[in-house]
Amino acid sequence: MANHKSSEKRIRQSLTRRTENRYYHRTTRNAVKALRGTTDKQAAEALLPKVSAMLDKLAGKGVIHKNKSGNLKSSLQLHVNKL
Repeated sequence: MANHKSSEKRIRQSLTRRTENRYYHRTTRNAVKALRGTTDKQAAEALLPKVSAMLDKLAGKGVIHKNKSGNLKSSLQLHVNKL
């Protein structure tokens, strides 16, 4: 257990950040899954910028790696183009 006030605060901060990161990561994964399941081209084109922005934000915060973000955006763009 924590023996210093600063370490107790650090534990609280990390718990809060982990909770928020898990929420945003889960939300983004659901959005990616919804975009992949879309068969309507107009709906997919409308959803693509929102999902790309979500991925960029996660990469910027360090929740996911920037290369993973790029790979996901690339594969989603290919999916939309094929529709």
